[in-house]
Amino acid sequence: MEGLEEKLRGLSIARRSRPEESTYLLDAALQPSGLLAVSCSNFTIHLHDKDSLSLVGEFRGHSGPLCGVTFAHASPDLLYSASADGTVRAWDVRRPGSAAAQMFKSDASHSFCSFDLSCGDALLCAGTEQVNDEDSFLVFWDARKPGGGLLGVYSESHSDDITQVRFHPRDKDRLASGSTDGLVNVFDLSRGEEEEALLATCNSDSSAGSVCWCGADFTQLLCLSHDEGLHLWDLSQLDTDEPLTIFSSPDARSLTPLADGAGVDYLVGGRWLEEAQRLLVVGGKNNGDLHLMGCDGGGLHLLRSLEGGHASTVRCFLWDAAGEALVTGGEDAQLLLWKPGGEELTAGKRDSMKSDSALRLKSRPHKKHGYQKGKKAT
Repeated sequence: MEGLEEKLRGLSIARRSRPEESTYLLDAALQPSGLLAVSCSNFTIHLHDKDSLSLVGEFRGHSGPLCGVTFAHASPDLLYSASADGTVRAWDVRRPGSAAAQMFKSDASHSFCSFDLSCGDALLCAGTEQVNDEDSFLVFWDARKPGGGLLGVYSESHSDDITQVRFHPRDKDRLASGSTDGLVNVFDLSRGEEEEALLATCNSDSSAGSVCWCGADFTQLLCLSHDEGLHLWDLSQLDTDEPLTIFSSPDARSLTPLADGAGVDYLVGGRWLEEAQRLLVVGGKNNGDLHLMGCDGGGLHLLRSLEGGHASTVRCFLWDAAGEALVTGGEDAQLLLWKPGGEELTAGKRDSMKSDSALRLKSRPHKKHGYQKGKKAT
């Protein structure tokens, strides 16, 4: 089987979407049967054909910034989104332009900045911004109830904006959450009450920006911080005396020198590529160039650089294993499809459409808190 390096080495631009209006592309989700959903900074969700990138529809309804999109696993015609407007919505992608098929709400004071759907499609979880400068909440619903059945909240484990929630890809009861309080918490929801459910607390020593389950059995967690720190933890060591930390760097930008001797300017995110059994981390330069890196106990290793695509900061990416293709979206309003041997129909790098949008990731000073429970990463 062709190795990951060979696949990445052959990537070039195959398709480039050209939107009519300037908007940041913030997150992307792939439907196995052929759709690509993209959340935008103008509060809309675009649906694209994953092979041609043609726009095939959109959804409107949210009144605040979106914090992600994801397709249901067993019913991939359902697309979920969450927003700072305090709602999680489910859309039927067979009816582009229609109103949300379901809506989930909690307290009126809750503004969501992260969410996810469990691997069994039964549970929805959303993380809130800090409420009244005091509390932040993990809110849970039964996704199978048409009325949006609110199950309850966890309120003690984080003390600032919950920037990421990620269900385990195989264990429907395992949940990881990250926050600007610097903590990444791991829960076993089958234990019920929050104090019993909290299995581990890992401290990133900075504002946690993204969390990714990874490793052969998804027993590892990758955390990227808002100030470009990188932390890789092994949760299989929870019941041992061994440290959880596999690798940690407070600033990972310079770990992989590029051709010019400098490092990347920022980290986009990480994804576990199950077929290749590799952890892929994507970093970028402010001019839009991308750098694909492998991540393991030795740190970051440059696999491939992609130039001439984007014109400014890239905000999201995903790997289509079936099509062996990379999809990227960014602040230049471009959606790009990179494939082996791809030949773009219209040559030339698109001029930047970057706007003065205020929807950049919030970067508030990190506050250190004393609350710790479970085994710490050392």
